[in-house]
Amino acid sequence: MKLVKAFIRYRKTQEIYNALKNAGYCCMTFDDCLGTGDYSDSEKAHISDKFPFAEVYRVVKLQILVPDEHVEPVVKIIRENGRTGYRGDGIIMISPVDEVYKVRTDESGILAV
Repeated sequence: MKLVKAFIRYRKTQEIYNALKNAGYCCMTFDDCLGTGDYSDSEKAHISDKFPFAEVYRVVKLQILVPDEHVEPVVKIIRENGRTGYRGDGIIMISPVDEVYKVRTDESGILAV
């Protein structure tokens, strides 16, 4: 199993969600974040009340756990639906997941997903 994490534009979140949902991916997590760095859209950056020391950009972190064979299709969906062609379209990271447990049922592995 792999954990696909993507930092995406806020305004592209609905489009990416709909595309993933239509492709059969039901379970994902979205976090509203503030980021800074080379991947951010400097034209949309602002000073935040929370972090007055840095210019930040609003991004969404998407996380989705998938079997290894689903990584490519998920990444393709995120890239195709998240791309604007401008700086700040985001980044995608893939991490291995050693084990997963479902708290309610004690299922583990792929059965827990």
